[in-house]
Amino acid sequence: MFHNAEEVLLIASVILFFSIFAGKAGYRFGLPALLLFLGVGMLFGSDGLGIQFSNPHIAQFIGMLALSIILFSGGMDTKFSEVKPIASQGVVLATVGVLATTFITGGFIYWLSAFISGYVSLTFPESLLLAAVMSSTDSASVFSILRSKGVYLKQKLRPTLELESGSNDPMAYMLTLILISYIQSGGMNIAEAGLSLLIQLVIGAIAGYAFGKIAVYVINHIDIDNASLYPILILATAFLTFSATTLCKGNGYLAVYIAGLVVGNAKIVHKKSIGTFFDGFAWLWQIVMFLTLGLLVNPHELLPVAGIGLTIGIFMIIIARPVSVFLCLLPYKNFDLKGKLYISWVGLRGAVPIIFATYPLIAGVEHAGLIFNVVFFITILSLLIQGTTVTLAAKWLDQIDEPEKKDEFGIELPEDIKSAMSEIDITPAVLNHGNKLMELTLPDHTLAVMVKRNGRYFIPKGNTELKENDKLLMISDNDEALLQAYESLGIQDYTMKKN
Repeated sequence: MFHNAEEVLLIASVILFFSIFAGKAGYRFGLPALLLFLGVGMLFGSDGLGIQFSNPHIAQFIGMLALSIILFSGGMDTKFSEVKPIASQGVVLATVGVLATTFITGGFIYWLSAFISGYVSLTFPESLLLAAVMSSTDSASVFSILRSKGVYLKQKLRPTLELESGSNDPMAYMLTLILISYIQSGGMNIAEAGLSLLIQLVIGAIAGYAFGKIAVYVINHIDIDNASLYPILILATAFLTFSATTLCKGNGYLAVYIAGLVVGNAKIVHKKSIGTFFDGFAWLWQIVMFLTLGLLVNPHELLPVAGIGLTIGIFMIIIARPVSVFLCLLPYKNFDLKGKLYISWVGLRGAVPIIFATYPLIAGVEHAGLIFNVVFFITILSLLIQGTTVTLAAKWLDQIDEPEKKDEFGIELPEDIKSAMSEIDITPAVLNHGNKLMELTLPDHTLAVMVKRNGRYFIPKGNTELKENDKLLMISDNDEALLQAYESLGIQDYTMKKN
């Protein structure tokens, strides 16, 4: 179809531009950007503008690269302090929850395929395989939707959902491979399968932690003159972690997420620029991944499976996901009924199930085409129903929390500078002590270094007149004295960042 490299580059750039503009337009209507990227891929595909792409090997490879970056970036953005109180709940949801979803949904699919005429009757192992492929919530969808919507949730729901979605792919991945092997060999020892799963998870966890620690040490001691190379070093770490762990028979997806957790929660040089790089790079690979999967599917093949896909999708949303969530969280008291209902609702399916659905295609499993098309249909259904109602469901269930105070200045000090920065809001209570900077009683070794007023930044002087709603950036080598000064001035709205 393409005659030279320039044509490929031209089409690729047009598709990327179209995806970004479609995502911006869709955001106004409350549609998840990832759904739009998937739609753009389908629009440019074989049933649309005619780009022929039908290679599941390439799609799987692109998905593997993208997930490595997305999971590593998601781990970097996850704070240990937020995850620690709900770590056990997240792990249970990511393991037992995936297993429960697989068997509940698999049993329903087996019954449904035998009950409804007009569709291929799947065996019980094939039904479990279809369920296993769809059993994990998609980290790319959860990370991007929760963060792009700027949703702040009560009861530590957001870190719970992000921890679950970032760590449940390994379980679904292993179940998919085990069931494919079971179907092709005609049987498997359950004890061997369980041991294989345990080994994969243990090796993945150990390797991820080890590579994360090594990365932190190398970053802080390598002393590269060109700071632009540090993000590239982290990118290489993510790919090395995934590939080396997988070659050692561990789970690479779990390893990259844990490595990202370790790096993101450590003190490293150029941390802000590295985080900015990975945010943009993760979005790029999300777009590429969803576009590729959109190109891979033939939309006309989705219509014949619409009936069974709709039935299974609704069952998973209304029954399978809530039952597995409530069973997993039964021993815990962290979440009330509304919190558990919200966790049940935000069980988004996305690119990961579609990528996992390419494994039966490549392995040559019977009815693999049906499995792929049903998974693709349910992914679209999940993004349409659940993805568009993330905020609405939180409002209905009264789970919206106050937003975190925004970092107005975005300044990071080097790690070797032991100091504290603070951003305060100038309120009428503060102005009662005087409307000039020199009239504010501040402790020694404390400086007011910058003011933000109506979107403009300037450096203040002693006689600078402060106004209500000004933002003031303070720096001090004694954070305790600074806090005492704030209390004496009646300053309650501030953020403190310590090195």
